[in-house]
Amino acid sequence: MSKKIKELELNSLRKTFQGVRDFVLLEPLKLDSAADYTLRKSLREKKVRVKMVKNSFVRKVFSENGMKVETGSGPTLLCWGADSAKALGTAVEAALKLLRPDLKVPEKVKEKTGIADGEIMTLAQLAKVPTKQEAIGEVVAAVLAPGAALAGALMAPGAELAGILKAIEEKQSEGAAAPAAAS
Repeated sequence: MSKKIKELELNSLRKTFQGVRDFVLLEPLKLDSAADYTLRKSLREKKVRVKMVKNSFVRKVFSENGMKVETGSGPTLLCWGADSAKALGTAVEAALKLLRPDLKVPEKVKEKTGIADGEIMTLAQLAKVPTKQEAIGEVVAAVLAPGAALAGALMAPGAELAGILKAIEEKQSEGAAAPAAAS
């Protein structure tokens, strides 16, 4: 490959992956055309894009974006897209299960690594990373929980006192109703 073609390919990859921080790297082992079509179709339905990229290009473009990735040997399929890292991880996991429904069948695609917001992790960990909305919800719940507990603690004595007063009132009304019924 000439230097000019390499530079054009690198520029294309830089443009494509600019601002993308969530990836899954896969290694095609025995990927025939039917399996490749099935993989790409199932991922396309979940808005995940797939591209075969040369390992040296992956390392170069990722290092320029501040991510150090070890691609290993063999070709690399890059998967990116979806709404979140979690959606990407679950989509890729589902696609890999679709390609290998029986564990006796040899693997057609092997997971290399997953990347969520620049952090390297396994595909299983990537599928468990909370989405932005889930993380915000957890933070809000953690912030509001002490306030809710404090409000409950402040309201409890008043509610208990109101319950006692109501019981006394009911007892008095029963006592006043009983002599009136006896006369």
